[in-house]
Amino acid sequence: MAAVVIAVHATFAARLDHLFQLGVLAVLVGILAAALVMQFAYGELPCPLCLLERVAMFGVGFAIVQNFRNGFSERMTGLALIFAVLLLVIATRQSMLDIAPRPGHAYIGSAVLGLHMPVWAAVIGLLLILAHALKITLLGASAPGATPMPLLAAAGRVLGLALLGLCAVNFVAVVLQCGLNECHTFSYQLLS
Repeated sequence: MAAVVIAVHATFAARLDHLFQLGVLAVLVGILAAALVMQFAYGELPCPLCLLERVAMFGVGFAIVQNFRNGFSERMTGLALIFAVLLLVIATRQSMLDIAPRPGHAYIGSAVLGLHMPVWAAVIGLLLILAHALKITLLGASAPGATPMPLLAAAGRVLGLALLGLCAVNFVAVVLQCGLNECHTFSYQLLS
């Protein structure tokens, strides 16, 4: 009887873990899509640090996609957390650089709900770390190699393809924005 209860609890925890991962992936795809919409529809070109923040978000997303592709592992959760910490570090640095506006170093772009991109990126990074910590605390470690239910796996594949598409569009936009050189905040070569 006890073994059945433990197995049911483990299955329930694994399903919640899969839903959590899918939810985080969906939110990241939404955030990155919104960033590209702001870039193309409103002409708000990202600065070099904003581009690095996007790379960190893509890193978190691709770690989660690997869980859906290859079965869940704590190694990929660790990789997602490393990219979340990287996002938090980059965003905090940019926020500190721009906290006292001076010529050439004001916040870039318009505010969304009163916050600019670097502040949002710091909040997102902190929330990603907190969410993963709570998931591990409440649900425990993922069962190694656990595969999601077919519907969740299909949703993970669709979101993974969306993330890959966003990454490709972002890459092309960066090449057009910066050429094959470093991106600088004072001149964008091909889009200005």
